[in-house]
Amino acid sequence: MRRALSIAAILLLLVSIAPWLLRVWVHWRTKPRIYDQIQLVPAANVALVLGAGLWSDGSPTPPLHDRVATAVDLYKSGVVKKLLFSGDNRFEWYNEPEAMRQLAMRLGVPSQDIVLDYAGRRTYDSCYRAREIFKVERLVIVTQRFHLDRALYLCDALGIPSVGMVADRRVYASPYRQWWQTRELVALAKAWLDIHILRPQPVLGEELPIEIATSHHKSSSLAS
Repeated sequence: MRRALSIAAILLLLVSIAPWLLRVWVHWRTKPRIYDQIQLVPAANVALVLGAGLWSDGSPTPPLHDRVATAVDLYKSGVVKKLLFSGDNRFEWYNEPEAMRQLAMRLGVPSQDIVLDYAGRRTYDSCYRAREIFKVERLVIVTQRFHLDRALYLCDALGIPSVGMVADRRVYASPYRQWWQTRELVALAKAWLDIHILRPQPVLGEELPIEIATSHHKSSSLAS
């Protein structure tokens, strides 16, 4: 009986600390590819911008606004040529990609350089569809720092070379920060399960390869 209890206690301890160990390991692997200065980001054809919620009036939340604004800066600097906005559009009244597109256009990006992914319900889905639907071979992922470890980990596992650009452009309210830290631990564990055990298939459909023009508004020498 005591032996059984001891084994159960050890297993419980392992289960409890495993998510933390995974987080430390993933951060160690991805940290060298996370940038907070645009001039240091290696050029790529496409920036993948991940959804982060809308207000009740359909406008972007502060984290989503900052992701789009950072991606626009990458585009204007010539680091990327196309912006792939991936978010949730399961309901007619909730359209993250379109809200992102409208903001990017107001910030000066022409519509022809914006691509919308309406089925990016999770980070896993966004990365998976970037490869399978949009045929992206290399990415700059744009999101807040707390999220980049998991996003890069998923892209690595799905075979998409990628780097991350930090989109923290302000100090976010404490409810955001507290929720992010708690949620991310669980989300990373779920990402590990998706990659190694569950292997879910997101909503797919017709292939829509992102076409890259040979010229760009900045020097084409930046292109990969």
